[in-house]
Amino acid sequence: MKRIGAHVSANGGVENAPINAAKIGATAFALFTKNQRQWVAKPLAAENIEAFKRNCTEHDLAPEYILPHDSYLINLGHPEAEKLEKSRAAFLDEIQRCEQLGLQLLNFHPGSHLKQVSESECLATISESINIALEQTKGVTAVIENTAGQGSNLGFRFEHLAEIIDGVEDKTRIGVCIDTCHSFAAGYDLRTAESCESVFSEFEKIVGFGYLRGMHLNDSKKGLGTRVDRHHSLGKGELGLEVFRYIMKDARFDHIPMILETIDDTIWAEEIKLLHSFEA
Repeated sequence: MKRIGAHVSANGGVENAPINAAKIGATAFALFTKNQRQWVAKPLAAENIEAFKRNCTEHDLAPEYILPHDSYLINLGHPEAEKLEKSRAAFLDEIQRCEQLGLQLLNFHPGSHLKQVSESECLATISESINIALEQTKGVTAVIENTAGQGSNLGFRFEHLAEIIDGVEDKTRIGVCIDTCHSFAAGYDLRTAESCESVFSEFEKIVGFGYLRGMHLNDSKKGLGTRVDRHHSLGKGELGLEVFRYIMKDARFDHIPMILETIDDTIWAEEIKLLHSFEA
């Protein structure tokens, strides 16, 4: 069974996110538990936490189908010590907020070398950052999102994801989220069923579906291998619809949160219905 939703607004309090998800017919959702463009946020209040859990239960949105995203400011592979510590502290806070909300997953972009260190050194730093956070928390899996490879961002190759995972001590609390737009922009051709089979076979060989904890379902405004991260509505970009048909019919993608981050939130309900129509 596929669990599909979108990255919905939590404006006015985290407790509003499950309500906003239910309005579009979602059976999964993503949210920011704090302002994603600020380093520090006030702690979650007990009443907000209680209301969040109550609204999730009321709308049958289980924790395993909720994929919160951390702040865009965080760089777990930062080459400068002071800025790395700032990112690590912020990442720990994000996981602790998930703990408070009773959530099981935290989605994050791995990090950037900023052209100051090698890829391998940066990937090792990212693994160490994850280890530090996991040692101080429990019950939340760190979910690495593959990237488009824009700028000096790492995580755009499956090999990067595998190398990060290899350096994480607790393999039970590490996973990955595959973004279709990012994959395509990074050079993984997903435009046909045949090319999808090839790409996901490569993913299985290098990373393994056992680590797949979520998907971001987005079309791409930019072409194959451009390494430019520009999302589009389903079927309106360079990817087309075949990859989404493929994913919806493949049992390997069952029982994980599948999140729309497409650009027009007014048609999310229609896109969710479209995706479910591909299951037949």
